[in-house]
Amino acid sequence: YKQLGGIKELERRDLAKAAALYGAIDNSRMFEGTVTDPNDRSIMNVCFVMKPEYKELEKEFVDFCGERGIVGIKGHRSVGGFRASLYNALPMESVQVLIEAMKDFEYKH
Repeated sequence: YKQLGGIKELERRDLAKAAALYGAIDNSRMFEGTVTDPNDRSIMNVCFVMKPEYKELEKEFVDFCGERGIVGIKGHRSVGGFRASLYNALPMESVQVLIEAMKDFEYKH
């Protein structure tokens, strides 16, 4: 981590990843966050769902993501929805892949 710039740099990267994904969710007509107050949002595990009128497309979205190499996006079995884990080792490029998948899926529907 020191070679990357230390804790401050990791925090900067983590905040940027979370901001990008929450921005995509907040600006989506199809997805919505499960935590609406930005002060209460996790920067490590971003949870979101399909808006009620698209709820029946959740499984299709998980499959769509799988086709693009995005795995582990499915949310908890009792809650549903989706969870994106943005741990330190995950690069911003991976977040961008998810955001593009969300946009493409939304465009498709």
